[in-house]
Amino acid sequence: MGLQAIFFYLFAFIAVASAFMVISAKNPVHSVLFLILVFFNAAGLFLLTGAEFLAMILLVVYIGAVAVLFLFVVMMLDIDFAELRSGVLQYAPIGMLVGLIVAAELVVVIGGSVLTPEAAKAITMPIPNPASRTNTAALGDVLYTNYVYFFQIAGLVLLVAMIGAIVLTLRHRTNIKRQDVSKQVARTPATAVEVVKVKPGQGV
Repeated sequence: MGLQAIFFYLFAFIAVASAFMVISAKNPVHSVLFLILVFFNAAGLFLLTGAEFLAMILLVVYIGAVAVLFLFVVMMLDIDFAELRSGVLQYAPIGMLVGLIVAAELVVVIGGSVLTPEAAKAITMPIPNPASRTNTAALGDVLYTNYVYFFQIAGLVLLVAMIGAIVLTLRHRTNIKRQDVSKQVARTPATAVEVVKVKPGQGV
């Protein structure tokens, strides 16, 4: 067994064990930490396959943004997780149905690759030689040449989704003091400062 195979089984075992701990841990903060560990091991698996761009995206986007956001939301919001878990059994049939569909898709994909190994040769874009062209550079060439319009449309969709989330969660409250920049800029020393003459021995 080579060194690459040892690291593959190590990353795979830790990733599967951490994924199990994500759904079995009682503390939600521990679940998020186990999820971060899953992302780290998945990034290691991507590195073993030569997909260094996907590994960095997994580290920067999911660990640096999504997982940390989950952690802050779990720690800052007062969520009654016991109440949420009380009705989890009623969604068990739907969860089993989704699990069976995912398992069937995996069987179709794995069985198709085993039965028809020539399907991998039908890729429209040739895989570059790692010695002459890196995976990241080749992926950038494909995204910004053949799929540049789809890439821009995806960015616009994400922008609209972000603006929509901000608009839906924005709430104006009447009993909260808000900053009025124009009123603050228009202040003068006569209106901002009050000089009070206090006699000796007396308070204000």
